[in-house]
Amino acid sequence: MERARFRPGFLHPRFWPLWLGLGLLWLLTRLPYPALLWLGRGLGSLMYRFARSRRSIAGRNLELCFPAWSAEQRERVLRENFASSGIAFFEMAMSWWWPKARLARLAHVEGLEHLQRLQAEGQGAILMALHFTTLEIGAALLGQHHTIDGMYREHKNPLFDFIQRRGRERHNQDATAIEREDVRTMMKSLRSGRAIWYAPDQDYGRKQSLFVPLFGVPAATVTATTKFARLGKARVVPFTQERLADGSGYRLVIHPPLEDFPGESEQADCLRINRWIEEAVSPRPEQYLWAHRRFKTRPEGEPSLYRD
Repeated sequence: MERARFRPGFLHPRFWPLWLGLGLLWLLTRLPYPALLWLGRGLGSLMYRFARSRRSIAGRNLELCFPAWSAEQRERVLRENFASSGIAFFEMAMSWWWPKARLARLAHVEGLEHLQRLQAEGQGAILMALHFTTLEIGAALLGQHHTIDGMYREHKNPLFDFIQRRGRERHNQDATAIEREDVRTMMKSLRSGRAIWYAPDQDYGRKQSLFVPLFGVPAATVTATTKFARLGKARVVPFTQERLADGSGYRLVIHPPLEDFPGESEQADCLRINRWIEEAVSPRPEQYLWAHRRFKTRPEGEPSLYRD
C-alpha cells in the first residue's frame, strides 16, 4: 500500500468540524506530559459515566476473567481501565504529533536484540502484540528503534485515515501498511526478513478460529498466528508495553522468540498463545482493552455471556 498522501478534497467543508477537533487536540498536545495524563484521566472519568454500554462490556469481561476478585476490586480496576483509555486518547495524539526527540525520552526498551538478531539472519518476525490501551504509543516508540510493518484496516473517514496513517508512518520511513486481508503481501514481507506487528487477542468470529480457554472461559481464538508463522517462515516474537506508574514513560519489552512454534497442532498453538495473553495481562489488567466483546462468539448451543 502506498504511503498516506494529502488530497485537496480534504479541504471540503464537510471535513471542517474534524479539522477543528484535530486542531484543538494538536494544541493540547503542546502541554507537558503530566498535564496530558491528568486530562486523560478526566476524560476517562467522563467515559466511565456516560459510555454505559462499554462500561457494561468491560465490567462483564473482568467478572468472567477474574471471578475470584471481590466486587470492590473489579470496580476499582474498571475505573482505572477507563482512566487508562482516556489517557490513550492523548497518547495517540502524542505519537502522531510530538517531536520525535521528545517522544523518545519516554521509551524504556528491553530485548531489542531479539529483533535485531532475526533481522541480521534475514528471518521474518511476527511481533505478537496485544490490544493494550497503550497500543498506539507503544508501536510508535518501538518504530523509532526498529522498522515494523503493520496490519492495517482503513478508517471509514478518509481524512481521519490520512491523519492516522501519516502519524504512524513517520516513525517507520520504509514501513508498509498491509491491509488486514492481504495475506499475500504479509507473507512476502515476512519472507523478506521484515517484522510485522500483529495482535491475535480479539474475537474475529467462528471462521478460522478454535475454542480454547482464555482465563478459564472458552474463547474463539484465531489460528492465523500458526498459519502466518508457517507460510511466512517466520518466528513469533511476543511484545508487550506498559505505562509506568511513576510517570516516567513506557516500558517496552521484546520477548525472546517462541521456541517450537508452530507446534504439534493449531489447538496447542492457540492454547499456548492464550496462556501467554493471561501472563501478559494479569500484572497490568487496568491497561488492557476490556471494552471489546472478547467472548462474543460462543460454542454451539451456548448462550451469550453479555447482558446487552
